[in-house]
Amino acid sequence: MKIIKPRLSFWQIFNMNVGFLGIQYSFGLQQSAINPIFLFLGAKEEILPILNIAGPVTGLIVQPIIGAISDKTWSPRWGRRKPFFLIGAVLGSLCLFAFPLSPALWFAVGLLWILDVGNNMAMEPYRAFVGDKLPDAQLSIGYQMQSLFVGAGILLANASIFLFQDWFGGGQEIEGTVPKWLYYSFFIGSFLSIVTILWSVLKTPEIPPSDKELAEINRHKSLPFMERFKTPFVEISHAVKEMPRFMWRLSAVYLFQWYALFVYWQFITPLFRATLGYDTSQAAAQAAKMSTTYNIVTAVVALVLVPLTMRFGGKKIYALSLLGTALALFAIPNIQDPVHVLFPMVLFGIGWAAMMGIPYSMVSKIVPQERRGVYMGILNMMIVIPMGIQTLTFGPIFKNILGANSVNAMLFAGGCFVMASLLAMRLNMPKDKQDSELDIEIP
Repeated sequence: MKIIKPRLSFWQIFNMNVGFLGIQYSFGLQQSAINPIFLFLGAKEEILPILNIAGPVTGLIVQPIIGAISDKTWSPRWGRRKPFFLIGAVLGSLCLFAFPLSPALWFAVGLLWILDVGNNMAMEPYRAFVGDKLPDAQLSIGYQMQSLFVGAGILLANASIFLFQDWFGGGQEIEGTVPKWLYYSFFIGSFLSIVTILWSVLKTPEIPPSDKELAEINRHKSLPFMERFKTPFVEISHAVKEMPRFMWRLSAVYLFQWYALFVYWQFITPLFRATLGYDTSQAAAQAAKMSTTYNIVTAVVALVLVPLTMRFGGKKIYALSLLGTALALFAIPNIQDPVHVLFPMVLFGIGWAAMMGIPYSMVSKIVPQERRGVYMGILNMMIVIPMGIQTLTFGPIFKNILGANSVNAMLFAGGCFVMASLLAMRLNMPKDKQDSELDIEIP
């Protein structure tokens, strides 16, 4: 029997997504503060990609497995998805508190691995949780609400970096140590990681599984341990074999999109050391201002994209947004004014809002409810595989082909976004799954 999902109000959808604020605050620190910490602790620019391999590896392993396990989980008390993003939030919170206290580079790299495990445990069950709760007509608004909190969380994280540097910074950088002004950003993140997840957990009950789903869950629980252990891997294998053509085409878009994003996040701080003549602290603060700017734009336009996708189709809006991101990356290295260099972030922010919302709403509509967790995990594999490729390949590319020049690295990333935009025009949705109406009132 198919579950009839009730239509939710704007504020119900809002409360359901609040937990993304804490998760994305942590992600924002990973974007803007982790690589500067590596530089503070003595890392060379050419090894930055390989130091970031934790994200792709843990994402590749943890997210699809946790997604598949959550599909086979149900507790009347704890629910299906909630236990996983609660555990992930606790791990993330502990790591964020410890990160600025890192005494050496190896310690910070190790913490990044654990932090990524926590974030990955939370991420895909959370995305599946939203898909579980909403009827098809409200999936676009649900995932674009996530996009809003993605922007807000990363915005707060990055704003804290340059504000705390202004308020508590000063003094000469000491090689091998993390500046004290960075501590506060991570301590706030540690608090938000727990509190925002608890808000969504307490405010949003999960929908019980259908009789058919519950029977399958109980059958799975009765299996021997080794059979249950193998089940996620079998589920992932079957899901990949049966994956809709749309997702295969999306994987090509993601290859270029996420490769480029990883290049941007790793090399934006070194870029400003080269183009603006900044030291590492100043360059990190400028990079944080860039991220703050584009995430303000993301938070503003996230919900505006919903009626646009309804009118023009997700494919066209997504492709245009990726092209705008490419133009932003082409412009940044050629602007010498620290204020004017913020302007391209308007295009980047629109692109980021589209990337964080449109693909997820499209995929949620074409995959079966009972396998949504595993398919959301596979979607994340499409993100982390390009990141993994980037961490393994871009160091040699940067050193031997791009002349160890961060300007060339940024232009390279822009070219990748152009390719992603062209490939996005191949993302054709089945007619019966296309957006047709906006089934919610937005205050």
